Amino acid sequence: MLGRGFPIKMSFLMDAVIMFTLQVRQYVVQVVFSITFAFSCTMFELIIFEILGALETRYFHWKFNLYVILLVLIFVVPFYIGYFVVSNIRLLQRQKLLFACVVWFTFMYFFWKLGDPFPILSILSIEQLISRVGVIGVTLMALLSGFGAVNCPYTYMSYFLRNVTESDILVLERRLLQTMDMIERIEYSKTFQGKYFNFLGYFFSIYCVWKIFMATINIVFDRVGKTDPVTRGIEITVNYLGIQFDVKFWSQHISFILVGIIIFFYAISSSKSSNVIVLVLAQIMGMYIVSSVLLMRMSMPREYRSIVTEVLGELQFNFYHRWFDVIFLVSALSSILFLYLAHKQAPEKHVTP
Repeated sequence: MLGRGFPIKMSFLMDAVIMFTLQVRQYVVQVVFSITFAFSCTMFELIIFEILGALETRYFHWKFNLYVILLVLIFVVPFYIGYFVVSNIRLLQRQKLLFACVVWFTFMYFFWKLGDPFPILSILSIEQLISRVGVIGVTLMALLSGFGAVNCPYTYMSYFLRNVTESDILVLERRLLQTMDMIERIEYSKTFQGKYFNFLGYFFSIYCVWKIFMATINIVFDRVGKTDPVTRGIEITVNYLGIQFDVKFWSQHISFILVGIIIFFYAISSSKSSNVIVLVLAQIMGMYIVSSVLLMRMSMPREYRSIVTEVLGELQFNFYHRWFDVIFLVSALSSILFLYLAHKQAPEKHVTP
């Protein structure tokens, strides 16, 4: 009874905390997240029960949980992510259900094509779904694990390597007089990511102001603009570098991409975006659980993994471990390079003798 009630209690607790923090009011989002979290906890419980030999109906529960979580991860969550993303775009409000289906079919196409380069034995079986979810989940796990393996020692070592002077203490005392919101904004603006988004903000702000200014000039003087800022900028760059480049062709595509980026970030900055965030968290959590089961199977003693192997089917388990190691190593090396560049850009602090 305790094992059966634990996922429901934990799901209710997590649902209350996350929904309150992100101010999620959509009932369907709460239900989908709760179901994903509950069945994720249940799958970990089944691994424990497998080792303890508890519950004679473990095989049925393994099958049932696996089918439900695959149904949620492949059909339910992606559809609602597309639905709420489309709902944030005003131009698509009237046909949001149709466009949500288009987004879901697009996801399914790339999801299915994802399995082509990887070893998948059975065709038209549940192994097709498990293998693809496993590839995505293992990749996410390896990326996050690689970054965490580098960032954690770097973060803790920086406390011992950084020299603290009296001026640093004075700066911290002055910051305490400001509001917490201002402190977070200032600290964020000093990071590499903050500078990047700050640059993008200035760039798109100048671009939008220029478009408004030129539109006003065209209306006042009754003229038709022939060259937009992107085309003009490309022409200047091409002439300066002296390279062969189809300016008219690529300027249209770049202008379309710039407008698309502006619309996209406007859409995700909406107050409704919390629904999408929660659904994305549910998707990542579910894929993390499925991939964890795939990786944990190899760590379990042979006598305890018979049902797990039978439920998961004819998967190439060794492939997932090798894939995890490859992505983990790439992520760790990339994180080392990124942190090195970020550390070099940060101002060096030295203690004056």
